[in-house]
Order: sequence, then structure tokens, then C-alpha cells
Amino acid sequence: MTGPVDMSQPTVFGAAYSVYVRTVRLVLAEKNVPYRLVEIDVFGEGGPPPEYLMRHPFGRIPAFEHDGFRLYETDAIVRYIDETFDGPSLVPDTSKGRARMTQAMRILDCYAYPSMVWGVYVEQVDGPQEGRETDPVKLDEAIGRSRTCLTALERLMDDGPFLVGSRPCLADLLAAPMFTYFRMAPQGQQLLAERPRLKSWLERMLVRPSMIETRWSNDEVGS
Repeated sequence: MTGPVDMSQPTVFGAAYSVYVRTVRLVLAEKNVPYRLVEIDVFGEGGPPPEYLMRHPFGRIPAFEHDGFRLYETDAIVRYIDETFDGPSLVPDTSKGRARMTQAMRILDCYAYPSMVWGVYVEQVDGPQEGRETDPVKLDEAIGRSRTCLTALERLMDDGPFLVGSRPCLADLLAAPMFTYFRMAPQGQQLLAERPRLKSWLERMLVRPSMIETRWSNDEVGS
């Protein structure tokens, strides 16, 4: 994006394809908050732009700014958005529900993202598209860890249509971009087929207006 940036409007800095950038955008969309996306390529030659490191000293994405208030780390950003702006609450009403949401988010961050996105999707889809051969050992290990993640997340669902209860929360909006990549991989599709409740959950998420609005690739459609 070029031209001056109005910092009184929420601004997200990062790449549209990023799981975590998309999560922030999903939260803003679910809250019906207008925002700007400033594309940042942290993988370009020379690494993150020097000016971006003033926003995020670790050179990761996303970073966020609203009315002069700067944040980085997705968890902090999405909780700030949910508490600051009007619109539907994206956290459960009870302390137990909020604890379950945080538990699900930690599972997604610590275990699901490395195994389902980097271990399965990147090894089976993204890598070969860029001319890299799939490492069968890495893929097999990631499949095993992904199964564990899927089992753990499904157990948290209880009887609700979403990960924690009867309405979407921050955990759903963190999970959906990860699962979107995961289902693009043949092994991801196979593992989801073994988990019909999670597969149905993802189908419900994919048709939400926020997911359609933030879609970055036609590869998300179908499967």
C-alpha cells in the first residue's frame, strides 16, 4: 500500500497469505471494523525492512497499530481488538469457556501450526510447487503430530458447533487459516476425513463472510 496511513484507523502490517495476519483480519471482520492492510515481505532479500523492525523487533508478522497504539504478537492483538471495538464478543462468557479457548489457542500455536502447516502443507504442497522435494521423514512425523492435534481439538469441542461452545471465538479464528492450508494437502484432507466433527466445523467456517472477505487464494475453494 502506498501513500500516507491514517493511524486512527486500525492498521495491520503483514502479508495476506500469513496464517497469523489472516487471524487478525478475521477478528476485525467479525467485529465489523474497517482497517488497512499494509503488505510487508519479511522473507524478501535482506530480511524484514529496517523500518518494520521498529514495529516488531523480532521481524515476524503481523504488527498492528490503532490511534498511535502499537502492538505485535497475534494473541495480544486479537484480544485488544475484541475488547476495544463494538460488535459481537469473540470470547466465551464463562471463566471455564475462556480457559478452554486459551487452551485451544495454545494447542494451535505450539503444536498445530508447526505440524499441520509447516510439516504437512509446506512439505506436501508449498515445497514441491517451489521445486523442493517432499521429505518423507518430516512428513511422516508431521502426520503423527497432526493426528494428536486433531484429537485434542476435537475433544475440546464437547457438543458445540464451534471449538468452544455455540458461537465462534478467537480460537476458531486462529484455527481456520491453519486448517485452510492443511486441507489443501492430500494428507490433510485424509486426516480431516477421519474427523467428521472437525471437517464439519471447517465447512461452517469457510462460508462465513469474514473468511470469504480475507480469502487470498482460489485454492481455498473446493477440496
